[in-house]
Amino acid sequence: MADSATNPEYAAPGELWVLRHGQTDWSAVGRHTGRNDLPLNAEGEGQARELATRLTGVQFDRVICSPLQRAQATCEIAGLREQAEIDPDAMEWNYGDYEGRTTADIREERPGWLIWPDGVVGGETLDDVAARARRVLARVAPTVEAGGRVAVFAHGHFLRIFTTQWIGQPARLAEHLALLPARVSVLGFEHETHVITRWNS
Repeated sequence: MADSATNPEYAAPGELWVLRHGQTDWSAVGRHTGRNDLPLNAEGEGQARELATRLTGVQFDRVICSPLQRAQATCEIAGLREQAEIDPDAMEWNYGDYEGRTTADIREERPGWLIWPDGVVGGETLDDVAARARRVLARVAPTVEAGGRVAVFAHGHFLRIFTTQWIGQPARLAEHLALLPARVSVLGFEHETHVITRWNS
């Protein structure tokens, strides 16, 4: 299991690290980026390098990564790609007809639209994404519950929904969990209760 002595700041046993990929050209301007396999831009690569610095000395028992290249590149720059298990269930929300569009653009057709209550057309429902998140959790939970440390490199909306499923709350709560690119968030325990230990750090 992970040696918490390597980094006393992160010494809590049984941790699930939630790591969003760095910036892409689409995320920089608010375009919904689901299954389009975009690379990191220069800013995103820099964010991933900063993330790598923050992960120095932190050892993981398992690393899960989305198959999309922006997540894999962030994982690689962070020095964990060789350890990573590629998991298709960790892909971003399939936005269907709203792929590549901004909220302002969509609101020209659907005034007041928000993804959390209103969903998308031609893609996944919120419940669909939550079901994928629960499948990922089912695979990594035994490691975390045994005191290990797991990293998940994935995407903003997916990881917000993933977090709600860890703490046993409705997926819609993800609306209130803003998550910026290449930030560190940690899920864990308070006694037996699943909690958010650190968020968007």
